[in-house]
Amino acid sequence: MNVLVFDTEEQIGVAAGYYMCGQVLQKPDSVLGLATGSTPLKPYSHMIKLYEQGAVDFSRVTTFNLDEYCKLDVNDKNSYHTFMHENLFNHINIPEENINFLDGNAEDMELECKNYEEKIKASGGIDIQLLGIGSNGHIAFNEPADAFQRWSHVVELKQSTINDNSRFFNSIEEVPTHAVTMGIGSIMQAKRILIIALGENKAKAIKQLIDGNVTPWCPASVLQFHKDVTLMLDKGAASLL
Repeated sequence: MNVLVFDTEEQIGVAAGYYMCGQVLQKPDSVLGLATGSTPLKPYSHMIKLYEQGAVDFSRVTTFNLDEYCKLDVNDKNSYHTFMHENLFNHINIPEENINFLDGNAEDMELECKNYEEKIKASGGIDIQLLGIGSNGHIAFNEPADAFQRWSHVVELKQSTINDNSRFFNSIEEVPTHAVTMGIGSIMQAKRILIIALGENKAKAIKQLIDGNVTPWCPASVLQFHKDVTLMLDKGAASLL
């Protein structure tokens, strides 16, 4: 694992933005795995800036998002579909038909998950997967559990995740209790992985990810088995290393 520690979130945003855009410059038809939440906001902002400066072209890029809430309208301000368009897709030249999400409102969720996996495979696989990490060690919405879930699936969110995400909603009662997510196997098949972690509340999970036993009770720990992982941490997230 390549562990990089930065002084500020702004520095991480610039570094991560360059890292993601560097992949596109190297391979213009790259397949990007993307994440939501507050962690990738500054990287996305820098990706937009590089696009506006003419430094990078996203017209041949394909994207797959990690996850989506269940039973939440895609036009809801808290849907990940809306989040991604407002914070990245509306500001770069990626074709709408190249943007892929899991449908949290699909009638047949098992079929939806199967089709998503097939679409990733048909695209040639994800070249670089951007990840955040939950305070409980979850990646995407793969929550601590008795076993690793390999492929895309529906998950019941842990209370700690609901608590973490409630800051985006008017009240904790509005936070969906279920989500659909790429599985651990889906993530592990990405050729490269970039993890960003901010704040001391992520320090325990980062310590477990790097130095702990590999266990489904800290889903991120499985990344010890991946061949190409880069972590970009602020001093708080790195405080236990």
